[in-house]
Amino acid sequence: MNNHTEGIRKPVSVVAIGAGNRTNKYLEYVRQHPDKVKLVGVVELNEIRRKHVAERFGLDESQCFADYRDFFRHPFDTDAVMVCTPENMHFEPTMQAIGRGYHVLLEKPIAQTLEECLLIAEAARKHDVLVSVCHVLRYHPYFMKIKELVDSGELGHIISINHRTSVGVDRTAHGFVRGIWRKEAVSNPMLMSKCCHDIDFLLWLTKTPCRKLTSFGSLRWFKEKNAPEGSADRCLDCKVESRCPFSAIDLYRVRRDWIANFDVPEGKTIDEVIEDQLRHGLYGRCVYRCDNDVVDHQIVSMEMESEVTVNFSMDIFTLKDNRETHISLTEGEIDGDETILRVRKFRGATEKVYDFSDIAHTPFHAGADLAIMADFIDAIQTGRRSLVTSIDRSVESHRICFEAERSRKELRTILFSTNK
Repeated sequence: MNNHTEGIRKPVSVVAIGAGNRTNKYLEYVRQHPDKVKLVGVVELNEIRRKHVAERFGLDESQCFADYRDFFRHPFDTDAVMVCTPENMHFEPTMQAIGRGYHVLLEKPIAQTLEECLLIAEAARKHDVLVSVCHVLRYHPYFMKIKELVDSGELGHIISINHRTSVGVDRTAHGFVRGIWRKEAVSNPMLMSKCCHDIDFLLWLTKTPCRKLTSFGSLRWFKEKNAPEGSADRCLDCKVESRCPFSAIDLYRVRRDWIANFDVPEGKTIDEVIEDQLRHGLYGRCVYRCDNDVVDHQIVSMEMESEVTVNFSMDIFTLKDNRETHISLTEGEIDGDETILRVRKFRGATEKVYDFSDIAHTPFHAGADLAIMADFIDAIQTGRRSLVTSIDRSVESHRICFEAERSRKELRTILFSTNK
C-alpha cells in the first residue's frame, strides 16, 4: 500500500475499468506522459475494446479482465483506477477500489442515486484516497476564464446567471433516444447524465449552496404517437426518411457523424458495421419507436443561499452544440458562447472581448480531459490532498440534479436543508 500523504515514486500505475470513448480520452494523457503514469491493466467486457487497449499499451493476458469482479477478486499492484463504465456500473467498482486503497478517477456522473454518491464520498474520507470526478468544465480554458473574471471582483457581485446547454438533435438522437443513455434505469435522468457538470460549473461560480429550486420538462416529442404517417420501425424501411431530421441513414451513412462510437470487429469495415446497425442495431431505429424514457427538454431555476438566481436550460431541438452563459453582476456583465466571451463594464460602457475560436470544438474538450488527468496524477505523485474539485463538491451538483428531477416529477418547489 502506498503512503497517500507522502506521494509515490513515478510513474503512477493505473488500471482502466471500462475502455470506451471517455477512457480513451484519458488514456491519451497516459500515452503522452510515460514518465508520469503507466497503464498496468484494463477491465472491459467488450472484447474488441479490451484488445485494443491491451495492444496499444502492451498489456499481457494477466493484465486484462473482462469483469471487474474478477479484477478485484485477487490483489493487484496499482496506485489508482479509472472507473469509466456505464453509469449503472459506477458504484460497486468504485467502492471496491476505495476499499483496496486505490485512488479513483471517476467519470461523471458519480452514481445513480444520491445515497450512493454520499457513500462513495464517505468511503473516500474513511480510506484517505482521492476520488476525482471528471467535471471537465473546471479544467476548460474558456470556463476557467469566466471563473477568473468573476472572482477578480472587477465587475462586482453576481446577481443572476442564465446558462443554456445546447445538446443538439444529433447528439440526442444518437445517445438519448437510440443509444445507451435513453433509459433512466440503466443510466440516469438526462439532466444528470449530460449536464451535471453544467450544474457543477454554476456552483463553482456562485460559491454558495442552493436554497430552493424548481424544474420543468418532459419527454415531449420522441414518442410513437408523434411518428409521421408512412414511418417504420427502422429508417431503412421508412417512406418518409428522406425528409426526417432525425434519420439514422443521414446521420451515420451520409454524414458519418458519431460513428467513432461503433466497434469494428476484426475482418469487418466501418461501412459494414454502419449497415449492420441500420438493419439490426439500436442505432437504426426510428426515433419515434424506441424504448427511451428520458426527457427531451428541461429547465431548472434555482435561488442560492447568497440570493443569486440561476436559470439553466437543457435544449435539444437545435443545431447548436455549445454552452451559452450570461452573468449579470453589480458593475457589469459577461456573455459567452464557448467561442467569444464579452465582458462589459457599466461605467463607461467599456467592452473587452476574449476570443476562444482557436480552441472551440478541438479534441479532448480543448485539453480539459488531459488537464483532469494531469491534476489527478500529480496529486498522487506529490501526496497532495486536494484537487481542482473534490468528491464532496461534486456530490452537491448531483444533489441538485436529483432534486431537480424530484421537482419535475412531483410538480413542486424543492427547499434545501442547510444541514445536509
